[in-house]
Amino acid sequence: MWCNLFADHADRRRAIEQFWLETLDLPNSCLTKSTVNVYSPYSKRLRQNKLPFGTCRLTVHDVRIAQHLYGAIQEYGGFDRPEWLG
Repeated sequence: MWCNLFADHADRRRAIEQFWLETLDLPNSCLTKSTVNVYSPYSKRLRQNKLPFGTCRLTVHDVRIAQHLYGAIQEYGGFDRPEWLG
């Protein structure tokens, strides 16, 4: 799991990483180094606090788990894509 954080998250990095680990029910060993993006001097910080926990990317290296996740996405989304399930 990898977290993409923003400059206003820097002081809460550990707490945000822990939030994602607990939300996804993963051990600390699944966490890779997070990225903290700094604001451009031209941004005017208009997007501040839009994503209070940043974003998270989860990479799965087990076909059975990936297919289970694709099935869950279809169930929640209310659509059917048999090609996703192999």
